Amino acid sequence: MKVLLANPRGFCAGVNMAIECLDEAIRRVGPKIYVYHEIVHNRYVVDRFTKQGVRFVDSLEEVPPGSILLFSAHGVSPEIRRVARERRLQTVDATCPLVTKVHLEAIRYANQGYHILLIGHEGHDEVIGTMGEAPESITLVETPEEVETLSFSQQDKLAYLTQTTLSVDEANAVIQALRLRYPSIECPKKEDICYATTNRQDAVKSLVAQADLLIVLGSQNSSNSRRLMEIGAQRGIPSFLIDGAAEIQDTWFSGVQTVLVTAGASAPEVVVQECITHMQTNFQAEVTEVTLREEHVNFALPKELLELGNGTGEGAAPAKPQT
Repeated sequence: MKVLLANPRGFCAGVNMAIECLDEAIRRVGPKIYVYHEIVHNRYVVDRFTKQGVRFVDSLEEVPPGSILLFSAHGVSPEIRRVARERRLQTVDATCPLVTKVHLEAIRYANQGYHILLIGHEGHDEVIGTMGEAPESITLVETPEEVETLSFSQQDKLAYLTQTTLSVDEANAVIQALRLRYPSIECPKKEDICYATTNRQDAVKSLVAQADLLIVLGSQNSSNSRRLMEIGAQRGIPSFLIDGAAEIQDTWFSGVQTVLVTAGASAPEVVVQECITHMQTNFQAEVTEVTLREEHVNFALPKELLELGNGTGEGAAPAKPQT
């Protein structure tokens, strides 16, 4: 059996930054840290930090006043920041800069009197945070069909933004419908879907025709990972989204000659390699890594980390000198 290992895959710069941020916070002050929602949408990553003593919460009422609170890579609304201040929480913002870009665009358009049509998935952490920036000025649109139900006229001052982890094809279908109905609609100079989401989708699209089976490493609540799985499913290829090798079912490989393996932007490489090892051990898989694009994006850690103690917290190592 042949395995095509897609590259780029796995961690993007925003996920790397958020995870490094939490690792550094633990190193500085110990593990008694709270995180609002999952740091990234990946069970392996969340479990690793939970075992260290980090607590992930869905309400700030769960965070004792004066505690250290880290905002996840998906961003939060101004209301969450306000409540955090009221509770005297020491916050560290690990929001991906590409998500922050969308937040700033929402604020700018709202201040200029636009009504914003946000293309995204209802209930996703990123969408909740973005809509919180200007709740009276944003309407969520999920599908091209919903565009036809909008009550705005062509004379209304409209702009659109997108969730960063959407399917490129899915977003373009909604954008096309919006432009057809509202020819004067405004949009950012640079698209909102992040480079990593686009690159991982392009890699799967380029390789999936050579495969009989698609395996995507990622968690079920990871939007960008689900979009990768859907690419294969839409082409009639058996496609599975799994957290790791323990979920692999050997029956998937009956009659399969070529497997395409990739990973969502929040899935660590260790789970990819465990799956590769499983296929090599059980099916004598021959692995070929196929690189379609190089990525060299890095984001700096948030400056709030510098204010977190001096490495004297329980279980913390001495702080490294800052350069």
